[in-house]
Amino acid sequence: MVALNKVMVLAANCFSGQDLVDLMLDNSERQVIGVGRSPESSAAFARYKSNSNIANFSYYQLDINTEIDELLALIDEEKPDGIVNFAAQGNVGTSWEYPEQWFQTNAVAIARVVNHLRQQDYLKKFLQISTPEVYGSVTGGVKEDTPINPSTPYAAAKAAGDLVLYTYAKQFDFPLVTARATNVYGARQQLYRIIPRTVIRLKLGQKIELHGSGLAKKSYIHIRDVSAGELAILNKGSVGQIYHLSPHEPSIRICDLVAKVCKIMGKDFSRSTISTDERPGQDAAYIVDSSKVREKLGWLPKIDLE
Repeated sequence: MVALNKVMVLAANCFSGQDLVDLMLDNSERQVIGVGRSPESSAAFARYKSNSNIANFSYYQLDINTEIDELLALIDEEKPDGIVNFAAQGNVGTSWEYPEQWFQTNAVAIARVVNHLRQQDYLKKFLQISTPEVYGSVTGGVKEDTPINPSTPYAAAKAAGDLVLYTYAKQFDFPLVTARATNVYGARQQLYRIIPRTVIRLKLGQKIELHGSGLAKKSYIHIRDVSAGELAILNKGSVGQIYHLSPHEPSIRICDLVAKVCKIMGKDFSRSTISTDERPGQDAAYIVDSSKVREKLGWLPKIDLE
């Protein structure tokens, strides 16, 4: 286990980043530094704002693409012994329209960051937040050594960023660990994601579009379970390793997930939804195996989907 006293979170303003910041402030007196391209969110979207240890947190607004020099200067000034990278373009559908933007953020900017950091002497751990989508369409269970085979520009860009990091880890012993979690959900999530979008459209009396009739299967895990797993990986994960985070429950069809929300809100599923064409590159259902992190690091998800 590596003792990390100062951790910088890149894209601390995103849904997953803000929750990990909150958990890190809960669990220790370590200093946490957040960086994001947007102004710091309000408490409605940043759970850490109400944390009793908020004095241990500072936030800087910097864009990893357009202000990379300033970002690297800040990192050198702060000298964090741990960095968690959430910075990424993440909307799969839009990545087909502007793939160059996704590669710029998810791969090119990361290449610049890692090439700078490998020449410094203060960093003990770099946690790359990746995605199972880099595996593309596969069947059966997916373990950490499954070959990557992306099906969308988003996934290809994330895979490219991962591979750049791996080369520096192999050649220069860069202290890389990688986490790949299944689909997250929870309070404060971006409003275009399926659960909040379903809730909002039901409240507005609008129909929910189901790509391919919503038959694609996804595995959903609560954000706090993911943050707990990421913190365990950051603290105890072995350098050079990849760790999966997934729930106990089997995957669920999107239509069945939406039907659950409809039932809770007293709405008729058939009258509240409309089927549309499937999105390009939609991956087949597969099971992400998280036995490694459970056995090696003692992590277990605690919040079920219901």
